[in-house]
Amino acid sequence: MARIAGVDLPKRKRVEIGLTYIYGIGRSTSRKILDKLNIDYDTKVDQLTDSEINAIRNTITSEYKVEGELRTEVSMNIKRLMDLGCYRGLRHRRSLPCHGQRTKTNARTRKGPRRVAVKKKGAAKKK
Repeated sequence: MARIAGVDLPKRKRVEIGLTYIYGIGRSTSRKILDKLNIDYDTKVDQLTDSEINAIRNTITSEYKVEGELRTEVSMNIKRLMDLGCYRGLRHRRSLPCHGQRTKTNARTRKGPRRVAVKKKGAAKKK
C-alpha cells in the first residue's frame, strides 16, 4: 500500500491517476512528477517498488505544497480577503460566488437549497 503525504493511494489505479488523490496534485502535476522520475504512467500503484514510492514521496514533499499545508494557505488567503473587506471577501462572507457568475437563477451549489417564503392566511384579507 502506497501512502504519500498522508493519503493512501488506490491500489488498482494507474500511478498517474492515483497521485491525483492527493490534494493539490492534478493530472498535469502528476505527469511532471512521473516524467522527472522516469516512471511509466500506466504502471499500477501496487506494482510500484519501494524505491519508486520513496522517490515520489521525496519529490512531492520537497517541491510541492500539498494536503494540510496547502489547505491552510488557501483558508488563510480567504480569511485575509474577508478581513480586508474587499469585494471578494464580502462574497466569501455571504457564501455567494466570487468570480462574477449570475446569482438570480443559478449558484445553488454556493447558496444552498432554496428558502421559500410562507404567507400567513390572515394577512391578505385586511380591509
